[in-house]
Amino acid sequence: MLSEPRHERGLTRGARRVGLPRPGIGDVLAGISVALVLIPQSLAYAQLAGMPAYRGLYAAALPPIAAAFFASSPYLQTGPVALTSLLTFGALSGLAPIGSDEYVALGILLALVVGAARLAVGLLRAGVVAYLVSQPMLLGFMPAAAILIIASQLPKALGASPPEEGILAGAAWALEHPGSWETTSVVLSVVVVALVLGGRLVHRLFPSVLLAVVIGIAYSQAAEYAGPTVGSVPQGLPPFSVDMPWRELPSLLVAGIVIAFVGFVEPSSIARTYAAQDRSSWNPNREFVSQGAANVAAAVSGGFPVGGSFSRSAVNRSAGARTRTSGAVTGVAVLAFLPFASALSSLPLAVLSAIVIGAVVPLVRPLPMLRLARLSRPQFLVAGATFALTLLLAPRVDRAVLIGVGLAVAVHLWRELSLEVQSWTDRDALHLRPSGVLWFGTTPRLEDVLLALVAEHREAKRLVVHLDRLGRIDMTGALAFRALLQEGRRAGLAVEIVDVRPRWKGLVENVIAKEGDPLGSPSRGG
Repeated sequence: MLSEPRHERGLTRGARRVGLPRPGIGDVLAGISVALVLIPQSLAYAQLAGMPAYRGLYAAALPPIAAAFFASSPYLQTGPVALTSLLTFGALSGLAPIGSDEYVALGILLALVVGAARLAVGLLRAGVVAYLVSQPMLLGFMPAAAILIIASQLPKALGASPPEEGILAGAAWALEHPGSWETTSVVLSVVVVALVLGGRLVHRLFPSVLLAVVIGIAYSQAAEYAGPTVGSVPQGLPPFSVDMPWRELPSLLVAGIVIAFVGFVEPSSIARTYAAQDRSSWNPNREFVSQGAANVAAAVSGGFPVGGSFSRSAVNRSAGARTRTSGAVTGVAVLAFLPFASALSSLPLAVLSAIVIGAVVPLVRPLPMLRLARLSRPQFLVAGATFALTLLLAPRVDRAVLIGVGLAVAVHLWRELSLEVQSWTDRDALHLRPSGVLWFGTTPRLEDVLLALVAEHREAKRLVVHLDRLGRIDMTGALAFRALLQEGRRAGLAVEIVDVRPRWKGLVENVIAKEGDPLGSPSRGG
């Protein structure tokens, strides 16, 4: 059974398994407050994902309810988010015409793949993999992804229709041709971006997104706005179905797994941050399960991949949420709104684009990546390469992520292969102090240094090896090291091992310094 965080330990055993904690008035008010932000954001992020805007409402209804049953954090709010929407667009844009029925069907199936991957990780209790996404890779990917998100929404915010294909090319064309701008769209976009950014300065609960939507709809109806709008919005409950393009499943597996892990960075960061502030625990396995269940719910109800939102979780906490039931309240509020969703049909798409731009502008933060240059050049290489590749390979940002992860692993292996050996002499003693990780990949370096020193100092009678700077010694490294010391003894050196850390004493006594074969196999001279 998945463990429960401290704030819910008072619940009965049965309630902890499948139910929700009893909500307080704070949870209800917080859930409704988040729904007022989520409804317009869901339309905007659906547009970012290349889906019809109303599909965002489907992705905002059942997923928060499903996630609430399993979540570890009492504050995490689930639904459409910018990063996951961009990854969705990148995965699907090359497979079907954007916004088409085929594209929508692929988006639904992609949500199922993401959900299945996260469920598998959580149920197998492998949530520790949440920590394996390299921080330098993320420092390069996040600002580049934010730039792409802004660039993808810029033409719509300006009312332009660029003939250029590609996210960056389309944005560049729109900026270079101000004559193509539509004045009303530009004015609406400037007002909305100012509201979204300025609202944060007023108060965290300032309803800037809701206010922007109200202004957009009011202007559209009063001035008979002729620009593109949300259009027809189906009324009623989401369409429940498992009729998906299963034949396309192989083409979505890699992208789905990438989204499952990279998109999990945000909800895991939220849960960890608030758990630290509340001095409570969080469980990555539970969060994987909750996010997996949310994506499965999105798939069967006609949505697209979803994740945890930092901004909405902050609103949830500030509005008084104390249990995970607030997330379920948010989903119920969205469901209750669906019969009246046609009220959004006249909302200008420029307003939705401006909402997205205002939401992700704070993510364009290149300075943390640049600081890596003076802290660690190899890690800066990982971050810089990921940043450049994310922009160059757009919209297939999932490929940039895979390459970035590969670079991070390569840098780690390179560092694992790096073994520094300090040496000095003291009368008849030759001293060695290796620094790094000792395994079979680094023992050749130690062997080269030792042989060169023995040949250079033929008068040495003793070999003293200091082990206080070795971060790790694995068994294969220990066996190879032992063989190397045996060669030193055959060369007439008295071997002494000193400065042994307590954790390595057993390995040193039973393997490295042990005479004979420590594994009991036949000796080479037998």
